Amino acid sequence: MASDLNLDWLISVDDHVLEPPHLWVDRVATKDRDRAPHQVVEGNMEFWVYDGKRYPSSGLSACAGKSKEEFSPEPVTYAEMRPGCYDSQARLEDMDRAGILASLCFPTITRFCGQLFMDASDRDFGLVCLKAYNDWMMEEWCGSAPGRFIPLILIPMWDPPLAAKEMERCAEKGATAFAFSENPAPLGLPTIHDRDRYWDPVMSTASDLGMVASMHVGSSSQVPQIAPDSPFMANLAWGAIRTSGAMLSWLFSGMFTRFPGLKIALSEGEIGWMPYFLERAEQVVDKQRYWVQRGVQFMEHATTEVDMDTLNIRELFREHVFGCFIEDHHGIASIDEIGEDNIMCETDYPHSDSTWPNCITVVKKIIGHLPPETQYKLLRGNAEKLYRFTPADIPVIAGA
Repeated sequence: MASDLNLDWLISVDDHVLEPPHLWVDRVATKDRDRAPHQVVEGNMEFWVYDGKRYPSSGLSACAGKSKEEFSPEPVTYAEMRPGCYDSQARLEDMDRAGILASLCFPTITRFCGQLFMDASDRDFGLVCLKAYNDWMMEEWCGSAPGRFIPLILIPMWDPPLAAKEMERCAEKGATAFAFSENPAPLGLPTIHDRDRYWDPVMSTASDLGMVASMHVGSSSQVPQIAPDSPFMANLAWGAIRTSGAMLSWLFSGMFTRFPGLKIALSEGEIGWMPYFLERAEQVVDKQRYWVQRGVQFMEHATTEVDMDTLNIRELFREHVFGCFIEDHHGIASIDEIGEDNIMCETDYPHSDSTWPNCITVVKKIIGHLPPETQYKLLRGNAEKLYRFTPADIPVIAGA
């Protein structure tokens, strides 16, 4: 069997799309075009405009085709971007060049889990725009090349019952993943530990539908700071602290016990930290479980409804949590501790962390020593299984 496995193509479960300027203009009522997100050009500057605010496009979001020496967060126009940033057909050409068979794309102007529409002054119209995005993602972006894109939808996080309905609507069209926040608290929303079970309609629906909660680093709309004056580069290098916090929160939340079909994917958080935090979580359960079970509070820290007698950190992780890596040598060295069934590839196209156009080459250098069956899982198999996704046939590259 190993000799039959094609290890020259990967599925990336974390890429990005810069929404094309026509997206909302083409999909809302004519009278609402000026209210929906749209682009305005002033001189040599270009902005997205929505709800009275202007949003330029960051250069770090459109680095594909540029050298590291050219990277900059300064605003860029669409004319200055590589077309693959916003055009699905051009994206396919870039995917073929890099050995990317299929891609799951997070949004840009809406922010990673649709915060743009939640923060709007008119959430009813925000819902209209959110649905328009979902329809565009499924029908136009993914529909332009069946089997090449995994649809990721947004939900109205400000209304979980409404979100559940949108998940059901999109599931009927083939969606198997929705964007969620690594930490809803900074967004002004209840956490996943909320005693009133704010998120239950969403998580119950996700469990029933087999829809993956995909959480991108930064989806709490915060950049963690080591200190108020610590350098940006130090804070960015420390960024996995957010993803590890998300993983631990979920493992201790009781969500996976109450909703057995629920699975989460932690995007752009890498995986090298996972063995340590899993070990540390087990140590904490072993040493601290008894006073927590008695309901004692410590320095106003909340207690837990989780049954400590049955809590199995490793089992919950293996059954419900999936990590993603771009270029994590340390994580792959720890694959026996993490588990080869819980790891997927990502390329982060077209952001500044991306390995494009050398994606498949970079990954194979990191995992090439592993058995072919394991390589296949990391490259494609785990993503296909988790997202219930059947990719298109391997492209035939002219001149290859």
